[in-house]
Amino acid sequence: MVCGALERLDDGGGAFGSDIWENHQFLREIQRRDIEFLHLGWAGLETELMPGNKYNRITPTPSRLERLLKEREQRRSNRTSHPNEEGSDPNRELDLSENEVSLREGHNWGSSLEEEPLGATLSASRGPYEGYESEDGRSSKQRLLVVANRLPVSAVRRGEDSWSLEVSAGGLVSALLGVKNFEARWIGWAGVNVPDEVGQQALTKALAEKRCIPVFLDEEIVHQYYNGYCNNILWPLFHYLGLPQEDRLATTRSFQSQFDAYKKANQMFAEVVNRHYEKGDVVWCHDYHLMFLPKCLKEYNSEMKVGWFLHTPFPSSEIHRTLPSRSDLLRSVLAADLVGFHTYDYARHFVSACTRILGLEGTPEGVEDQGKLTRVAAFPIGIDSERFIAALKVPKVREHIEELKDRFAGRKVMLGVDRLDMIKGIPQKILAFEKFLEENPAWHNKVVLVQIAVPTRTDVPEYQKLTSQVHEIVGRINGRFGTLTAVPIHHLDRSLDFHALCALYAVTDVALVTSLRDGMNLVSYEFVACQDSKKGVLILSEFAGAAQSLGAGAILVNPWNITEVAASIGYALDMPADEREKRHRHNFTHVTHHTAQDWAETFVSELNDTIIEAQMRTRQVPPFLPVKDAVEHYLQSRNRLLILGFNATLTEPVDTPGRRSDQIKEMELKLHPDLKEPLAILCDDPKTTIVVLSGSDRQVLDDNFGDYNMWLAAENGMFLRRTKGEWMTTMPEHLNMDWVDSVKHVFEYFTERTPRSHLEPRETSLVWNYKYADIEFGRLQARDMLQHLWTGPISNVAVDVVQGSRSVEVRSVGVTKGAAIDRILGEIVHNKCMVTPIDYVLCIGHFIGKDEDIYTFFEPDLPPEPAAATRAKAAEASKTSSSSDKWASPTAAPTRAKAAEASKTSSSSDKWSSPKQPANRSGSKASHGRTQKNSAGPEKKSAAINHGNDDVWRSLQDNIAWHEGSSVLDLKGDNYFSCAVGRKRSNARYLLASSDDVVAFLKNLAAKSTMASWTQN
Repeated sequence: MVCGALERLDDGGGAFGSDIWENHQFLREIQRRDIEFLHLGWAGLETELMPGNKYNRITPTPSRLERLLKEREQRRSNRTSHPNEEGSDPNRELDLSENEVSLREGHNWGSSLEEEPLGATLSASRGPYEGYESEDGRSSKQRLLVVANRLPVSAVRRGEDSWSLEVSAGGLVSALLGVKNFEARWIGWAGVNVPDEVGQQALTKALAEKRCIPVFLDEEIVHQYYNGYCNNILWPLFHYLGLPQEDRLATTRSFQSQFDAYKKANQMFAEVVNRHYEKGDVVWCHDYHLMFLPKCLKEYNSEMKVGWFLHTPFPSSEIHRTLPSRSDLLRSVLAADLVGFHTYDYARHFVSACTRILGLEGTPEGVEDQGKLTRVAAFPIGIDSERFIAALKVPKVREHIEELKDRFAGRKVMLGVDRLDMIKGIPQKILAFEKFLEENPAWHNKVVLVQIAVPTRTDVPEYQKLTSQVHEIVGRINGRFGTLTAVPIHHLDRSLDFHALCALYAVTDVALVTSLRDGMNLVSYEFVACQDSKKGVLILSEFAGAAQSLGAGAILVNPWNITEVAASIGYALDMPADEREKRHRHNFTHVTHHTAQDWAETFVSELNDTIIEAQMRTRQVPPFLPVKDAVEHYLQSRNRLLILGFNATLTEPVDTPGRRSDQIKEMELKLHPDLKEPLAILCDDPKTTIVVLSGSDRQVLDDNFGDYNMWLAAENGMFLRRTKGEWMTTMPEHLNMDWVDSVKHVFEYFTERTPRSHLEPRETSLVWNYKYADIEFGRLQARDMLQHLWTGPISNVAVDVVQGSRSVEVRSVGVTKGAAIDRILGEIVHNKCMVTPIDYVLCIGHFIGKDEDIYTFFEPDLPPEPAAATRAKAAEASKTSSSSDKWASPTAAPTRAKAAEASKTSSSSDKWSSPKQPANRSGSKASHGRTQKNSAGPEKKSAAINHGNDDVWRSLQDNIAWHEGSSVLDLKGDNYFSCAVGRKRSNARYLLASSDDVVAFLKNLAAKSTMASWTQN
């Protein structure tokens, strides 16, 4: 068996004996690697497959993992040498109020800040690749621009030009407080409307002392953007609550008006960021309020380092696709260099949404779009655990602890700390506690539930209804199970200060977190941090992000299953001490090691490394085609060869607004209408030869190009004709096609099993395409198909398995565009009786990696690999010289001579230019017994292909330019332009972004060619 894996394992393309394939261990390794390659996707393999050329060659650098490990060790070393001087002051205290939880997820409610500049502590030594130098040559600390919807301060106006600022608490503030590697600036909305310029200037000045930069939003924008789109649409959707109905939008206007306000607000944030951005800064955008911001920032400066982090869950693709603006938001986030989530599940949902909704390629590292990779990863946030641990030693906290012990003497204490929000599952928690009391009378008056419910959005009817519902349930339970001296539930609609909260955590026996959907929920972290003495039990909802981190030590429950939660309460209260110790130790280790500071440092470090990785990838990306140079060299040349791909190169784009794809329209390949006139002009130029080289069958090319004076090469060059002539085959003699029927049966079977997949039967290959099928199901089917093929129909057949991003193709060994071009070139030279050497070659196409050997075929400075192996086989045992001296050239480079192999023919040689050559050039073995289309006349090949005489074929292959005269190829380095369309990792010298760019270039080329003709005339 010779398959795609063989060429990856042996780039030299040497022949392998059949005995190798009898080695079952080697066969299994081939299968394993190909399955792994298919799972990762074609895009992830091309770095390995593409050797590069002098235009995009890569310098070896340390791997990403090596860099991150080195950075991690340096951070740990810095912490050991310079312990955190900031995070352990337990005497700082700040009340927990509604404005402290304005950022809905991931906030550390017990955290606070001293009245000092917020960025003052975010500076010290930098990582090995984070720094830069200022203009005066001195090393500078890397600046971190933290962009969030709200600044970490609340502003109150005291006069026309006077403001007072109150620092808010939150997980984000706490996380960045102890980061030492950066100098931070905060950018966000101050939470107040400031319409006058005097007030804006005064507030800006006051905030500058806190290293904060305000974004001023007017009331209408806030209403539509924040209250409307963010809180009424995005937040419910991301928490699986669904989109609101129109009658629930209250004073908001419509989805579209809210989305327009959302985009406008994000643009206003971007303008402020751009004004304060300095080269080398890292911009870290936060949360669902700013999903459009990465795109806006990259439009200002594509070199800007941009990360985006979501503090809420990200829903499954089936939920996200219900959002009207689903595609716009996803593409905007993908403009960031690094996208972070709390858990792997959220990251997986995001990647799945990008693949299913946008049709992009998901890889283990993120999402790839035309060679641009956006890294997607999980970064679980933590808390400042040292501050909570140290707080337990403060006298004031000790006093609180003793008071609480006296208050709840003789009873076990259960604790819930939540915002009064629909997603927190407070009613479910209380109902489960009621069921526990019903089923366990022995626990009456021996257990108490303390529920802290912090009011939020009190002006929203849904929240008012929730508050009434909770109060009703609590009253019923207390009336049912309470006494004159004690009640089972203590419910507080208020916040607690930091010291009181720590004391309550410390005396708790069981913490109960029943979130219906939560980004992380740091209450569980805070409880664990305060439990090193008592070692209480944590009951944690499996729908909270913290379950991913603390699940091993906690009791995980489904909050919707009241019976399960009630049983878990009983189990936790009766849990033996040794089991409590084991569970607590596991969680305590995690909480103290994975801190908020570690979270922030890790994210920024990964963002910096992602930039390095992107720069490495950029060095692999060819530069854009220098249109001016390409046109000038074209006009100066005497004999030009233009090789053009068809699909995604010359085809008409399919306009499908709002949908991922239109299968029917996209499967029907049509020439771009704007190319009809330019192609006609170029084809009519006697100095220009155009070849359309495509994997499509002959009928497709006939339908689109039958009216032009050009050459058509169908099925990767295996069939060739001039539009004024008949089709001929260029397939090598004895090409084995016996495998076709058995492989076709397999492909048909998987086509039936995979909705929206389709089979593309060709005469020299078979393609199974699952581009329009469900991407994940398609990949599973493709993997199953490959396993079946390798163990059955192609196990002992010389075929290549070519894996596209969403297709599987089986073709005979040696069937590539690069392998066919030498035979095509020979036929063209012979047919046109070409005397003038070809001194200009332009090759443009959207070719898969397997066919990119066509680019290196004409490359003057590189051996034409991997096509060389195939041509070497054809030329083997053909070392006879029987050609005219007409084509000799003592100055031809060996590599160029090799590229011109099999295409050196003499217009004066009777052997090659007989005018009696039959029009029909179809060979009897072209399809191995199958009837050829468009074939008539004797079964006799043209001399340029094969006369049926091995000596003649060898003579053609051996006509290389070593003698006097001119070569068929007289290329200089600057007269060869190879250009990949929409493929940023390529063997080509240059790049064009899309077929629209191809259209623009060919129109320009035709116009300049016409002008040059008029000038000469």
